[in-house]
Amino acid sequence: MGAGNAALCAAISAREAGITVLVLERGPEQKRGGNSYFTDGAIRFAYNDIRDIRKLIPLLSDEEADKIVMPEYSTRDYYEDIMRVTGGKSTPALANHVVSESYNTISWMKEHGVEFELNYNNQSYEKDGQFHFWGGLPVKTKNIGMGLMTTLFSRAKELGVDIWYESRAIELKTENGRISSVLVEQNDQTIEVSVSSCVLACGSFEGNKQMRAEEIGEEWEAAIVRGTEYNTGDGLTMALALGAQKNGEWSGCHSIGTDYNAPKVGDFTKPGDIFKKHSYPLSIMLNKEGERFVDEGADFRNYTYAKYGREILKQPGHVAYQIYDQQVRPMLRKEYNLKEATYYQADTLEELVEKLPVNKKAFLNTISAYNDALEEGYYNPTVKDGKSTKGITPPKTNWALPIEEGPFYAFPVTCGITFSFGGVSVNTDGEVLNKNREPIAGLFAAGEMVGGIFYENYPGGSGLMSGAVFGKTAGISAARYVESKNTNIPS
Repeated sequence: MGAGNAALCAAISAREAGITVLVLERGPEQKRGGNSYFTDGAIRFAYNDIRDIRKLIPLLSDEEADKIVMPEYSTRDYYEDIMRVTGGKSTPALANHVVSESYNTISWMKEHGVEFELNYNNQSYEKDGQFHFWGGLPVKTKNIGMGLMTTLFSRAKELGVDIWYESRAIELKTENGRISSVLVEQNDQTIEVSVSSCVLACGSFEGNKQMRAEEIGEEWEAAIVRGTEYNTGDGLTMALALGAQKNGEWSGCHSIGTDYNAPKVGDFTKPGDIFKKHSYPLSIMLNKEGERFVDEGADFRNYTYAKYGREILKQPGHVAYQIYDQQVRPMLRKEYNLKEATYYQADTLEELVEKLPVNKKAFLNTISAYNDALEEGYYNPTVKDGKSTKGITPPKTNWALPIEEGPFYAFPVTCGITFSFGGVSVNTDGEVLNKNREPIAGLFAAGEMVGGIFYENYPGGSGLMSGAVFGKTAGISAARYVESKNTNIPS
């Protein structure tokens, strides 16, 4: 169930194995693609060097490749990044499955028509005529998430995968302890569809205000839903009703700083992740009381953005202001230049603060104290440069430049939730496990429904990769399960 990246990878791999596949999508066809449709397409995988990258992007010329500095990003690097940002809480077997299968899976995606390109705008800096990539995230899908999903839907159709839209799965039924059918709401009627296996890949509960309040906290009712409105926890509810074991951080989620005036749910007429505001390592962020509340330069944004949304939500009015001056304004990511971006501009800091609904005196005092706390150092955005502050709390650990050159800019941001970190327990075959850690016969899960990988935070681009890896895995496992039962019942 579901029709995002994980679900279609499952459908394609199962169909590739020779079984009949039906995809159930709750939303209408014009709103298909789940959260994957809204991503910027950045996908994290392990690689050795530029040669591995060129296998995925065969049109990359020798001349272009000669201008690229591409640090190795090994399976060990990837695994350690997951463990570091989750505080060592990620389930080792699940994290290792994502990491070890990442390059094979992205190569498999390429074989099925998914096109990739270098992520120049967001993951490299030009220096002395060369592009230096950083952060282990040099590749994205062509034409962002929209391009990824268009390709996967096209490939699924070519392979003969059937897709029912506006078809909401509401209950899983079993016979003799095995999945036997799915109850589906469709056109004001309930249909029972006989199946021999089922892959749940229908997202988490971020689109459900009540579940957000109950599981994460009451303040999360105020969060913007960045992706599809149809991820309301249906798959989780059905799996738990069959005895599936909860796993992962149900009180945690992937959330980011997004434009204060972004739509309350994802707008399918504006594909791509256009409302995020991820240049904050070059800023200082202040709340309405004029206080800084995070270390903006603690790490590359790839390793902090998924947890800083929560910190913004905690602030008065669920709002913060990213402050930039003219010396860094040209370095900001492209989303800051879109017509959808909300911002204030003024020639002096005093004029800027007059335009903001904030404690003006405290705001100016905080900026002044920050400027006074700057240490000497060499600014280098391609590495953690150690150019920091001293004597203020919180510190700014890297990329600390003075805010002194007008004009000045303030970008208001709020919290946008992407998905919950809570899911169900699965093994590395994608089988859903019960409370005794035994597989529920015929039931598999992928994507955001897999609990136990991400806690508190995640390395950027890992969501798409995890979805693809476990989608492919679950599809193969479901096909093997069907074949082992020697049945021709549609799956």
